[in-house]
Amino acid sequence: MKEKSALIAMSGGVDSSAAACLMKEKGYECVGVTMKLFANEDVGEPKEKACCSLSDVEDARSVTTRIDIPYYVVNFSENFDKQVIEPFVRAYLEGRTPNPCIDCNRFLKFKRLYERGQELDLNYIVTGHYVRLSYDEDRRRYVLRRAADRHKDQSYVLYFLTQEQLAHSKFPLGDLTKEQVRAIAEKYGLRTAHKQESQDICFVRSGSYAEFIEAYTGQSALPGDIVTKDGRKVGRHKGLIRYTVGQRRGLGVAYSEPLFVCAKDLTANRLIVCTKEQLKIKRVTVGDINWVALASPDKPFCCQVKLRYSAEPQEAEIVYDKESNSAVIEFASAQNGAACGQAAVFYEDDLVLGGGTIIGAE
Repeated sequence: MKEKSALIAMSGGVDSSAAACLMKEKGYECVGVTMKLFANEDVGEPKEKACCSLSDVEDARSVTTRIDIPYYVVNFSENFDKQVIEPFVRAYLEGRTPNPCIDCNRFLKFKRLYERGQELDLNYIVTGHYVRLSYDEDRRRYVLRRAADRHKDQSYVLYFLTQEQLAHSKFPLGDLTKEQVRAIAEKYGLRTAHKQESQDICFVRSGSYAEFIEAYTGQSALPGDIVTKDGRKVGRHKGLIRYTVGQRRGLGVAYSEPLFVCAKDLTANRLIVCTKEQLKIKRVTVGDINWVALASPDKPFCCQVKLRYSAEPQEAEIVYDKESNSAVIEFASAQNGAACGQAAVFYEDDLVLGGGTIIGAE
């Protein structure tokens, strides 16, 4: 295996395009790969309709032609359905709020694609994520740090990476801004240079999670009562899958003060709402934890914690239970709710300590 060889995960966007250019500039032997994750009919589109995934493949191919590296498309659609779509649907039906992008990165990009790179004798997997990676001599571990451009930082969705995966990963965009990345693509004359970013989940083509879930399962979500925490009926919901903890808009409830979703009663098919003050929590439980910058801790410690991708890290104490691989997070100040199924990621300033999946809040 050549030391300076890399498999470039190419989505057809400007970030992965620029990452490929930078690795080629550094003298790496590069191979571009795009993951085919689903067919049109799998996500409710006509089979014959040209979809964005096809245009993304063509965009990625044009980049690899421009910089003269080999390019392949790998079919991971079966894995994607079982490891991303099915868990996504199941989580919503069970009242949780999943993050399918984390699952896709975890089980497809940094597992299946990483394994494919190893099979091809390519030493590194390279992505266009905005995060910084280095080896810490004092800790004797590979560590992740938040990106230099905090507005683009994606460390939250990579907390699951193992030491082996980090040892064979490269993130060339970690020290750059989006403007600098687009400038690199312009320099190479890439047609992706000004391509608009996709903000939606790739397989939810309509933009409605609920519509996708109903089409996938063949069952319509049943309407039910919206009630306050003390059981007072204040309205009707359109199916529990259409709501998530912390949601305020779209409730259709007239009340003396703003109401927020705070829980779902699956047994009675009731959506439970509360005031902003009642939404606040101080303790969160997380499971399935992965430690990045430190080994499994043997005593409580303080750090900062992000409960959602767009949130700022907040001061908290972590009490870890090694036997169950879970932890209790005690926040220094009350937080505006936590949705089970989302990730909680632990930071020490810009350093990613680890993270897990939220399984409870109080």
